[in-house]
Amino acid sequence: MEAETSTPTPLNIHRLPTAYLPSLPPAAESYDDHRDAHTPIVIDNGSTTFRWGFGTSSRPFTGPNAVAKYKERKTNKPLLLFGEAIDAESGARSQTKTPWEGDVLLNFDALENALDYAFIQLGPATFASADLELMFELYQVPSLAYCVDGIMSFYQNHLPPSSQPFAANGLAISFNTASTSVIPILRGKGVLSLAKRIPWGPSQASDYLLKLIQLKYPSFPTRVTTTQTNWMLHNFCEVATDFPGLLRRLRDPLNLRASEVIVQFPFALPVTEEKTEEELARIAEKRKEQGRKLQEMAAKTRMEKLLQKESDLQYLTNLKESKGVDSRREWMSKLQAEGLDSEAALDETIKKLENDLKKTRKKDAGEADDQQEEPSFPLVDVPDAELDEEGLKEKKKQKLLKAGFEARARARREKEREREEKEREEKREEEEREADLGGWSRKLRSEQEALMAKIKERSRRRAALNDRKSAAAQARMKNIASLAADDRVGPKAKKRKGGGEDTFGADDADWAIYRKINTAAPSSDEEDDIAQLQVIEQKLLQHDPTFTNQHTHASITTQRSALITAFRPIYEEGDIEGNTRIHLNTERWRVCEAYFSPGMAGVDSAGLAEVIQNLIPSFIPSRSNPTSLDYLADRQAVMQNLFITGAASQIPGMKERLHDTLQMLLPPGSKISVTRAEDPLLDAWKGMAAFSQTEEFGRVGMSKAEYEEFGGERVKRWWGGNWNGEVALDRMGQGDDDMQVD
Repeated sequence: MEAETSTPTPLNIHRLPTAYLPSLPPAAESYDDHRDAHTPIVIDNGSTTFRWGFGTSSRPFTGPNAVAKYKERKTNKPLLLFGEAIDAESGARSQTKTPWEGDVLLNFDALENALDYAFIQLGPATFASADLELMFELYQVPSLAYCVDGIMSFYQNHLPPSSQPFAANGLAISFNTASTSVIPILRGKGVLSLAKRIPWGPSQASDYLLKLIQLKYPSFPTRVTTTQTNWMLHNFCEVATDFPGLLRRLRDPLNLRASEVIVQFPFALPVTEEKTEEELARIAEKRKEQGRKLQEMAAKTRMEKLLQKESDLQYLTNLKESKGVDSRREWMSKLQAEGLDSEAALDETIKKLENDLKKTRKKDAGEADDQQEEPSFPLVDVPDAELDEEGLKEKKKQKLLKAGFEARARARREKEREREEKEREEKREEEEREADLGGWSRKLRSEQEALMAKIKERSRRRAALNDRKSAAAQARMKNIASLAADDRVGPKAKKRKGGGEDTFGADDADWAIYRKINTAAPSSDEEDDIAQLQVIEQKLLQHDPTFTNQHTHASITTQRSALITAFRPIYEEGDIEGNTRIHLNTERWRVCEAYFSPGMAGVDSAGLAEVIQNLIPSFIPSRSNPTSLDYLADRQAVMQNLFITGAASQIPGMKERLHDTLQMLLPPGSKISVTRAEDPLLDAWKGMAAFSQTEEFGRVGMSKAEYEEFGGERVKRWWGGNWNGEVALDRMGQGDDDMQVD
């Protein structure tokens, strides 16, 4: 599949939201209306959002569940910031603490600060010393009841008439920040003995999305944070009804590009100083002036060198003429003082200077160089007996010069012969091309494909040798072993001749074994193939209009497939705006798929489908589980009525995926209903507020006397509370219906 030549203009671009200023804190509600009314205070201590308010209010106060202790720099006054106020001070962000660590409440100091803020906003400010940690001792509350948020959200969406008890049936799935809880509700009671919790939520999903982005963009110019990936998760991610089928559809690059969402991060364009035409003309004139100065300096340097060579030539010429005037000893001493050993060296130096001066003058005059005249070697044919010691040295030197000259002449003749042969071949090929261009092109293309296949096979074999278990690697080891056990030299011959005769290399085929076992060194055959391939491609590019640069071997081996290009488009190096974009395509569904397959994100846990499947035998009888169950119709209604709540329940496709999951797991013909909470973010608090206005609320709360009797590790067992560490209501003088739950 061929790569796209250029990145198309993206259409679905979303700019990353800029930092926002925190909103004003809510005004404190007047406590006068609740002073003697015993109005319950409802607090939803979520790991992300803290919600509080009176039970009679229609909506709660909300804020991020985080606190920070910060010392103001101007007045050096310590401050305690809560919620959005932390964003107002940049130095306070590093001091932020939350009460929760995942799904575990650990930071009780942060919880105490959050509760202080909530109670101050609600009005009652009568609490004891700060050293006490428990609600009864710190805030002097008269009664305290704990609720499960998923059950309370289910209660809010299935409110019974005032005269009837709560008896709804359903399977509540609560999507929390760091986990997902599945709670069966049978006849209005949460069956927490069958409740399951999956350690996957938006917190882990945001981290997972961040890792996928870092893997996809290892050198992204801007730092990507979990806050930004959390925004991407809630705005662009979806749940696929059929994830494998979706991946099959996204194999088409066009579908992949159509499904992508592009997140544009902030960027700053480089500031380029624009110059006027006068300034540009002034700069051009300045460059021309600098060029003229450089040319003048170069001409001056050449003239100085020319004058120096002329002076040296005149001096050496005078030195040669003084041979008949001075004595031989004086003349030889002058010659040696100039670094010359003999008169022949002097003649050679003079000749070289004359040639240099001649070439320089012709170059300055613009004339072409004459053909190099053939040198003469007069002493080569002179017998040695007729020469003295100096003559013998000069004869030996002339022999070497003659051999070099003849070798160069042979090389020139060989090049000329090759040139003529190449011209004849090109002429023959041109005639063939003019006669049948299509046939000529097909012939060269077949040769190109054969060479590319050969090069590809070499690369494949080289890659296979990296795997020691591959057939190629095992064949290489056999070749090495055969070299070590070469029996061409017998042991008797070795013993008789003291090692024997090594005949390796007598056959040219012996050296081919090194090419098989030495995979790191480049092969000469491969270099020849690449050179031949380049020649063929140049001919095709020149004469075949249908052959473009995209068909060359270099382009094919370096281009990215259209699918990879669609998965992560590559922008030009200078495109700052394009290089600060993140293309989300498969990640949009992959992150949410971890709710159903946590193993794909490295979490060792069952997914939602498997958890629901394991709950079915406890509510719907089957042939493999013929145990009789009480309240059979109600139990079947539990599995047929799925209720989802929490922020993640609003992810597109979640409701449809759960419906298909139930339809696949339940018996054919089962009526299935999947409903989402009317307000997934606030229905848990609203359900608690609505329940606090009923008569039953007074029976499920733990009073201070009961706290003093049972301690702070016990709460009452009731249909909306957590059974872990519970005390049954009958121990406190109240009964509870027996129900088969296991």
